[in-house]
Amino acid sequence: VQLQASGGGLVQAGGSLRLSCAASGHTFSSYRMGWFRQAPGKEREYVATISWKGSSTYYADSVKGRFTISRDNAKNTVYLQMNILKPEDTAVYYCAAVRSTSDYVTSVLPSGYAYWGQGTLVTVSS
Repeated sequence: VQLQASGGGLVQAGGSLRLSCAASGHTFSSYRMGWFRQAPGKEREYVATISWKGSSTYYADSVKGRFTISRDNAKNTVYLQMNILKPEDTAVYYCAAVRSTSDYVTSVLPSGYAYWGQGTLVTVSS
């Protein structure tokens, strides 16, 4: 599967953005999808996961209550709605996928995902 992330940009603290990740291929619904982010000089960090049907989600503590992951299998797209953005949310955001039809969603390591998008930059100004 090939992934294309979009929707990043510059936003003021307290604002919102919605990221999208479009996947190629007709088996998108068989993949667990995740979002990660990487700030300059830091390691890639887990953000959120959604199961193949969208029935289960999991979030990093740092974004819980502010970010929402969702998916539309008919459109082969996963979303990350980001609200109440903070300067510390500034990073390149990556979507990731791994083929899985289980509801296991606590896969928080990058090594748990086989496919990656190119990343989209989110900058939150204070």
